[in-house]
Amino acid sequence: MRVDFYQLAGAPVDEVVASIAAKVVEGGERLLVVMADEGALARMDRLLWDQGETDFLAHGIAGEGEDARQPILLSTTPDPANGARNLLVADGEWREAALTFDRAFYLFDEANLFEARQAWKLLSGREGVERNYWAREDGRWTRKA
Repeated sequence: MRVDFYQLAGAPVDEVVASIAAKVVEGGERLLVVMADEGALARMDRLLWDQGETDFLAHGIAGEGEDARQPILLSTTPDPANGARNLLVADGEWREAALTFDRAFYLFDEANLFEARQAWKLLSGREGVERNYWAREDGRWTRKA
């Protein structure tokens, strides 16, 4: 399993989520996006609907119906009701359940830096876990570790 740590460093979380979600879906896979805050989840829902006619990202909010059909499911819990094997932790709160997925994207900012470091250390040397750390440089994501 692979865990990609993304240090936002000023990059808007909603844009990063939309970018990763688009790539996952383009690859023919499903994604579960997790945020504990329901208000933030609602804002993410609106953003994904408002991507424009050509950039629309089909998705749903967990519990609002037809979860299993959604290529992108937004949820407050890491329960992949859409069958996703990819998890995107968008609120900086590491969830151990991420290790049950094939791939996890973990977004964090300065407010979650300590928790991100703890998660990085927790995963160090764990069998079957590949860690990657990404940071923004000149508007592009660069793999740092």
